[in-house]
Amino acid sequence: MAISYLLMQTDLLKNLTQILPEHLRGESAEAAVGLALIFLISALVHLFIRVWIIRLLTRFDEKTDSEWYDIILRHKLPQRALFMIPLVIIYNGLELVPQFNEDLTSFILRVTAALMILVGARVFDAFLSSMHSLYLLRPDAHLTPIKSYIQLGKVIVYVLAGFFIISSLADKSPWYFLSGIGAVMAIILLLFRDTLLSLVASVQLTSNDLIRVGDWIDMPQFGADGDVIDIALNTVRVQNWDKTITVIPTHKFLEHSFRNWRGMQESGGRRVMRSLKIDISTVRFLTFNEIQTLKKSHLLSKYMDEKMKEIGEYNEKHLKGYTSTLTNGRWLTNIGTFRRYVIEYLKKNPNARQDMTMLVRQLEPTETGLPIQIYFFANTTVWAEYEGIQSDVFDHLLAIAPEFGLKIFQQPSGNDFRGLKIHEG
Repeated sequence: MAISYLLMQTDLLKNLTQILPEHLRGESAEAAVGLALIFLISALVHLFIRVWIIRLLTRFDEKTDSEWYDIILRHKLPQRALFMIPLVIIYNGLELVPQFNEDLTSFILRVTAALMILVGARVFDAFLSSMHSLYLLRPDAHLTPIKSYIQLGKVIVYVLAGFFIISSLADKSPWYFLSGIGAVMAIILLLFRDTLLSLVASVQLTSNDLIRVGDWIDMPQFGADGDVIDIALNTVRVQNWDKTITVIPTHKFLEHSFRNWRGMQESGGRRVMRSLKIDISTVRFLTFNEIQTLKKSHLLSKYMDEKMKEIGEYNEKHLKGYTSTLTNGRWLTNIGTFRRYVIEYLKKNPNARQDMTMLVRQLEPTETGLPIQIYFFANTTVWAEYEGIQSDVFDHLLAIAPEFGLKIFQQPSGNDFRGLKIHEG
């Protein structure tokens, strides 16, 4: 090594000490000059790395299209590794300084070793970050996020680095500190309780594929309703629909229930489940004229013919000897015909999934009317498109209901009372 050879030239050190005043010359002066020379060389190498080497690396990055090179440079992997060189110069060169104080030499060596461990930990940190970024380039990276494992690796690296740094500064063997491992573990468990809980949660969430980046989740306990944008070791970040960010501790996903809408998104259809409240006072049998009018509907013509034939045959068979009245036999109702119309309308609607559940049912009557529940799946999972499809369907149904003699129930308002006359008695 050139620096080692340079320091071994005692004549060189003696010549350098000649520039000092005569009363400062001697063996201690040679040691001081040697130490200063080591630090000077180390500083010059550090400056050379910062000014030239890193600049060359950056220029090379601008001229190449390599993604992996851009990633490792962005995470400063080569930059941090190069800064190990000045420390190595100090560590190796210090032992070659003649007649230098042993205690001071030992102290500087311990500090330098501690700095080398710290730089090494930062290099490994950059390496893990680079590996994570390279992994994210894979098209299936969102299926199995590894950020939490990367962060765990960093925690382990820095914990070990701190352990060896203390060992180096104290000039004790690492095994010396292991004798108190029980107390150390108790402290670690206390300090990193949430981290350990989050680690277990993160492993379960990823191994069981419960949550991925990009999933739409709903967790009302924490006010979260939106897309998962990040899964880390300690936290999961959710961007809500109002663009706010909710940060949830990872281990809370094992303590509380949450809804993942991924299945809906992967199916390509989103459920519509809404009810129309029908005014019960408008439910009745259809008149002959209404039946003739509804037969002209292309959605109901086939149904009306089949239903009228079925009812006619039934009444002819079961009403012998009885008067044909509403209380005898079967008759078409406006509410039943309306339900069939809704089904036929949805079957002809290009925005409704025909391969998924589709039904129109009558729920239990309430004080706010008779609920007719419409249940089907829109052929999109895009929010704006879904709302448009849902609105179009119910716009039509609200407008067509009066054609069946039905009224939608609503609470009385000011206009309803305005026409009432108050009689003073």
